[in-house]
Amino acid sequence: MVLVAGIALVFWAVTQVLIVFVAVFLALVITAVLNPLTDLYDRVMPRPLATAAAILSGVLVIGGLLTYVIVSVAGQWERLAGEFNTGIDQIVDLIENNSFPVNVEVDTRDQWIDDAASWIQENAQTLVGTAAESAGSIVEGVAVLVLAIFCTIFFLASGATMWRWFMSQVPARTRTVWHAVAGAGWYTFSGYTRGIVLVAITNGILAGIFLSILGVPLAAPLAVLVFIGTFIPLIGAPLAMIIAAVVALAADGLLTALIVTLGIAGIGQLEGHVLQPLIMGKQVSLHPVVVALGVTCGTVVGGILGAIVAVPLIAVAWSVYGTLRKDPEDGAPDDGADLPGDVDPPHEKPVDGAG
Repeated sequence: MVLVAGIALVFWAVTQVLIVFVAVFLALVITAVLNPLTDLYDRVMPRPLATAAAILSGVLVIGGLLTYVIVSVAGQWERLAGEFNTGIDQIVDLIENNSFPVNVEVDTRDQWIDDAASWIQENAQTLVGTAAESAGSIVEGVAVLVLAIFCTIFFLASGATMWRWFMSQVPARTRTVWHAVAGAGWYTFSGYTRGIVLVAITNGILAGIFLSILGVPLAAPLAVLVFIGTFIPLIGAPLAMIIAAVVALAADGLLTALIVTLGIAGIGQLEGHVLQPLIMGKQVSLHPVVVALGVTCGTVVGGILGAIVAVPLIAVAWSVYGTLRKDPEDGAPDDGADLPGDVDPPHEKPVDGAG
């Protein structure tokens, strides 16, 4: 009962300071990705300078990728929407003119569109007001990004010092357990974060090459959709596959659409059975049922954000639970992980209690 109450309290606290939670979560994601690079730079320069160099490297890489995507996609999103609508029309036509003894009523589609247009016209003023109110969300987004970058700088530059200070605040008899739990959680979280980024990049590249070989138009924006969809477990990749198949149907016909569907589904199978086990290994190992339930609950509670953060949080929670249930006589688990800043395990460098 105490455990359930504690979990409920954590969820309630997160809802009260959601902006802070998102900022810290984003900071931890960036830290997980940049920490190995910072450690590499740290071998030849002071830690603060290594942190600045790692962040600058990340900005340059992300900026280069965004520039490539923008240049490749510029002016094509409108065409992508047009091709998608054309593909939908062709699907509707196939349903209306099917040769099977099934009467599919789809004539009401145009009526639905007219009703939607009428509703938008009637509620235009309300929609404008809502859009104006949402302008505050942009300010919140900028604030979250600034806070995340601010936290990232300190996590990378002095994460070990911050952790040693925290360890000095807990009773000495529990420090080993605290360190073991934190190490296991960070090992899982950082492994998932770096792994999902590599898997997303791989999926995007494979989808782009595959669509280009088939001659499907708008291969670059479709590959970007596959890349983005990878970050949303279970539902992201299938949605990207459907959009790509509809565009292929509009551009090159039913056969190409079928090949695109099978090809992107094959990329998904490659991700699930080869890439994720190879890249993430034992760091993240959850049953598909757990992933499905977690993503569903996360979506219900927090929308797209909840769907994205559900899996890593569940993986971390399971890793922490697995560490806590170990027999104390076995000692702290040797997970091979360090917190940001290469903090030393207690059995190698005991915390001296100083702040």
